[in-house]
Amino acid sequence: MKLIIAIIRETQLDQVREALIEAEITRITVTRVSGHGRQQTVEIYRGKKVVPNLVPKIKLEIAVNDDFVDVTINTIKKAARSNDQIETSEHGTIGDGKIFILPIEDCIRIRTDERGTKAI
Repeated sequence: MKLIIAIIRETQLDQVREALIEAEITRITVTRVSGHGRQQTVEIYRGKKVVPNLVPKIKLEIAVNDDFVDVTINTIKKAARSNDQIETSEHGTIGDGKIFILPIEDCIRIRTDERGTKAI
């Protein structure tokens, strides 16, 4: 079992969500977050560097069984790339996001007390 965390642009949420549903991945958690990465711009104000503004983003958390890890990652990558990219392009643009994969030790469904892969 893995926990997939994806940070994507706000504008790509609907596209990513629809692609995940089409790939039969329907259980997701969505959170509005803010931060900055490589897309930051350094501003100089009165001769001093100014801390860059935080950019609004979306964080997706998806718990999947091991069989669905690659499908989930590939679906997110394809759907989260900026719309201005040609469909055959292998690379997106700075700010398209990140995907993190973490192991899940256990999962418990509260309603039925099921554990492990059945609970996901």
